[in-house]
Amino acid sequence: MDDLTDDLVVMVTDDPGSEDVPLPGLRTALEAVLLVVEEPVAEVTLAQVVERPREEVAQTLRDLAAEYDAAERGFELREVAGGWRLYTRAACAPYVERFVRDGQSAKLSQAALETLAVVAYRQPTTRSRIAAVRGVNVDAVMRTLVTRGLVAEVGIERDSGAILYATTDHFLDRLGIASIDELPEIKDYLPDLSVLDDDALG
Repeated sequence: MDDLTDDLVVMVTDDPGSEDVPLPGLRTALEAVLLVVEEPVAEVTLAQVVERPREEVAQTLRDLAAEYDAAERGFELREVAGGWRLYTRAACAPYVERFVRDGQSAKLSQAALETLAVVAYRQPTTRSRIAAVRGVNVDAVMRTLVTRGLVAEVGIERDSGAILYATTDHFLDRLGIASIDELPEIKDYLPDLSVLDDDALG
């Protein structure tokens, strides 16, 4: 078993200062904003942020998109759902997936490991039950685990209608085991969900 098994068992913002710094050009400013957005941003919003006419912003966005395509960059700028956002290029999907699933530079946080352990030993289970065991909101951590291919949706709980989650074959592969029956015996250290208040489980 590898380090992940062992782990289961056991945005810094720079201060720009007060110095006067020349403002970047429109293209540079738009690229910077687009790098941090999580959803497509409307042209009017971008125009307000960079304080330039909407028509000029729209044309610059189209120019940037064409430039990225012509240069065959690893990312592309798309207009989706009435807004603009940067996406990884489809042709690069195999490499992106390999990094997300197996990249050593993106190790799981302690919170993610703890959440993964709860799923592993209580599966199939819901987010509310995982949160009840951990005592904190687990939405962001669960998104990470699903993205990494370690956890997946496996059904709907009949009574509550909540989504059920369980570990994946990729999880087993990463641990080097054939089934969850081979997991180390640490279940005795996890709270018994049957004693938790229904209100706590949501």
